[in-house]
Amino acid sequence: MRSIFGAIGLFIMAYVLSGDIFAQPSASQAAAERHARALAGFVESGDRAEYAKFVQANFGADMLKGPMQRHLNFLSILNDQTRGYEIGLVQDWNANEVVLQVRSKLTGVWDGLLVRVEPQAPYKITGIGLRPAKGPAAEAKKLSTREIAAELEAFSKKVADADVFSGAVLLAKDGQVIYKGAFGMANKDFNVPNRVDTKFNLGSMNKMFTGVAIAQLVEKGKLSYDDLLSKFIPDFPNPDAAKKIQIKHLLTHTAGLGGYFTEKYDAMSRARIRTVDDMMKLAREDEKDIRFEPGSKWQYSNTGMMVLGKVIEIVSGQSYFDYVRENIYKPAGMTNTDAYELDKVNTNLAVGYDKRFTDSGVEWGNNIFAHVMRGGPQGGGYSTVEDLLKFDQALRSGKLVSPATFKLIRTPKPELNSPQYGYGFGYDAERNVTGHSGGFPGISSNLDMYLGNGWTAIVMSNYSRGSGPLSQKMERLVASAN
Repeated sequence: MRSIFGAIGLFIMAYVLSGDIFAQPSASQAAAERHARALAGFVESGDRAEYAKFVQANFGADMLKGPMQRHLNFLSILNDQTRGYEIGLVQDWNANEVVLQVRSKLTGVWDGLLVRVEPQAPYKITGIGLRPAKGPAAEAKKLSTREIAAELEAFSKKVADADVFSGAVLLAKDGQVIYKGAFGMANKDFNVPNRVDTKFNLGSMNKMFTGVAIAQLVEKGKLSYDDLLSKFIPDFPNPDAAKKIQIKHLLTHTAGLGGYFTEKYDAMSRARIRTVDDMMKLAREDEKDIRFEPGSKWQYSNTGMMVLGKVIEIVSGQSYFDYVRENIYKPAGMTNTDAYELDKVNTNLAVGYDKRFTDSGVEWGNNIFAHVMRGGPQGGGYSTVEDLLKFDQALRSGKLVSPATFKLIRTPKPELNSPQYGYGFGYDAERNVTGHSGGFPGISSNLDMYLGNGWTAIVMSNYSRGSGPLSQKMERLVASAN
């Protein structure tokens, strides 16, 4: 889901404010435009040394608090994914900021390059980022499914040949595959190519399975969304919080819990983390203090979903892994999906790769020692594009939960301060799309379920940020369908 989890995963440090379009820009807006055009020029050249000078001379004090490598990576990622910009018109003037239309020379996609500056001279830069662009309306045209398939294949090959994408892609209408294909390498060491049935890391997409599992148990009368966490885990490290946190808070990332990718996690052996109980140990110290009152705020939380995995085990009497295999994967026909233990022999799994940018060039690294030994309720399992289509169809057909329950879990919960997220599913109101994405170094996957027209767009990549261009392309192709 693009709107919640940031498919590109870039260093975004500004947000668009509503405002009028001014006939004549103010001095600060004119400065913001100059900086935006200069930044677009650096994206074209990719010159890290000159950009470092630009950063030192033109960025505000707060922007300069971060390491220079962060700014240089922002430039290098944009240069790599776009191969430079064609500069268009100013899209928006807002207070002390500008959004400049820029078009990727690699993909032809329009973006909005945002630059915000100080309100007073010398107008130092206080924020930069990317925003959705309003591309020229003349480009829109209607396509047949055959034309859509041909265009998607050509685009996939183009970004794969540029080494921006490695993975598998699938686009379907009403459950019927319009196009599927695989590109790049599953293992660079041994030159093993990706296949359509290659298993890629899901990242956070496992949260959908956890949401469905809880919903099934609710349908069976074994628990309620309003149940308190203390009912199931009375020895939770913060007993007072457990008496406030409800199941629905954990499902919506509004429980006040955090994450477990901490320095302690980085320092420990991954081989020790194989069961939900092992994972729960990571949360014991981290969750002694909740970050806010449950239901008062939205904050993405891997720990919250991990805790739900333990609730599923207690209520069902099965391990989390056995429960989802028997009650989700098996009825959906998902034969290539599981949370595999990565120090065992697992066939046809893609290795994740991260492109690292340095002053001397690009270095590739894998994520073998960076990610979990075994995924769980919060993420890190494996699947294929074909299995995710089966999951999509099983949800739509009522095979996993009733239609009413599926509607409930995919619907945002603004009453819990979760305006774009339901029970394990994100929701994009503009497109009427539900689903989830997953990202980590060497992991980039996304499922978009179009609720109004029956389209399903799936991309799984073993490159950092790899799914973004394909997800955006399929979004445009779906919009162009006859």
